[in-house]
Amino acid sequence: MRAIDLHTHTAKSDGSYTPTELVDYAIEKELAAVAITDHDSIEGLDEALAHAAALQEKGLPSIEVIPGIEFSTKYENQDVHIVGLYISYDNGIFRQALNDFVDSRTSRNRKMCKNLQEAGIDISYERLLAMYPDAVITRAHYASFLCEYGYVKSRQDAFAKYLGDHTKYFVPREKVTPAQAVDLILKAGGVPILAHPPLYHMGDERLETLVSSLKADGLMGIEVFYSTYSNQDVRDMLRLAEKYDLLLSGGSDFHGDNKPGLDLGCGYGKLFVPEDLLLRIKEARK
Repeated sequence: MRAIDLHTHTAKSDGSYTPTELVDYAIEKELAAVAITDHDSIEGLDEALAHAAALQEKGLPSIEVIPGIEFSTKYENQDVHIVGLYISYDNGIFRQALNDFVDSRTSRNRKMCKNLQEAGIDISYERLLAMYPDAVITRAHYASFLCEYGYVKSRQDAFAKYLGDHTKYFVPREKVTPAQAVDLILKAGGVPILAHPPLYHMGDERLETLVSSLKADGLMGIEVFYSTYSNQDVRDMLRLAEKYDLLLSGGSDFHGDNKPGLDLGCGYGKLFVPEDLLLRIKEARK
């Protein structure tokens, strides 16, 4: 049985591979399917789907590309991510909500640039856009900028000094709730998945409260397999999935060069997401 990867990022958000490059790499890795799930962005989907279709038409090795998204949401002052798989991203309601979401990110980025300028850093939102055209600007782009122009020695240093939540330069962005993200994905005909729950360090009781609440809102799946999970994490996620009748999902959270050592399809070497999980997701979507 081949592997799949249902959680990846391209240069259209904070990955380093173009959508075309990511599709080619997934084929090289002999994956059965790959989902493009950029942060709050669908800008890479047309390119990835078109490239896979063109390869197939030419009789060349191709792959199933799943149109997706990863929403950054806020739950009780904590970041929670919701992945959407098989979204009909041309849906008008979905696109309008996403545009509103991007507008709030732009406002936040302009404020952060102003804060960094006051710290003596020669930066502007326009410069970031010029350096990373067509990308949804995230803190990863700020970190790359600061490293490239010698303001810091490493990405970790950038977050510690300038970009972390507790630095005086950070500007929080208004975010949708997990329930709103689930609703948007459902309206776009997609399958909403709770991404990497162990990373939130909520504690068992609080996490179960979140899962129970989101299940009532229409949550359909949970990431049971992920690059950094321990064996116990997998067991805990399987228990939640069984208790709340949730689909099993998983992915590497591949970002290319922006997450060194983390590879597509296999994470840090031990990840394997079997393709039969995708059959169940497709059946549930029908």
